[in-house]
Amino acid sequence: MAKGLNKVMLIGHLGKDPELKYTEKGTAYCNFSIATDESYKDENGNKVERTEWHNIVTWRKLAEICQQYLKKGSKIYCEGKLQTDSYEKDGIKRYSTKIVMTDMTMLDSKGTADKVSDEVSKPSGTGTGEEDDLPF
Repeated sequence: MAKGLNKVMLIGHLGKDPELKYTEKGTAYCNFSIATDESYKDENGNKVERTEWHNIVTWRKLAEICQQYLKKGSKIYCEGKLQTDSYEKDGIKRYSTKIVMTDMTMLDSKGTADKVSDEVSKPSGTGTGEEDDLPF
């Protein structure tokens, strides 16, 4: 049987400056929000504009890059997956959904798009110093 697919792709603008923090073990993570806009005509022919806000978290080197290069208003392409967490507040179980970003392209950087992936923080090779020459 096939595996499931959990993939999100967004193009939008940051609603605030990214906030870089570290876990107790020293792993970097960054939180920010992205606004996506859409417009359509309602049943009366009037133009309706709608903004959807998405909470984003990213980890490790990509988190540090976001904090360094992005700011409120930056336009980016974001790829990742949905993750829903639950917590209890005032005795009521609540849910929070966010996007765990794994790839990002900066779209408003001086005429070129800069693609950054969480792959930048993953080790390559087998650790033996010998790399495969396989073309696939």
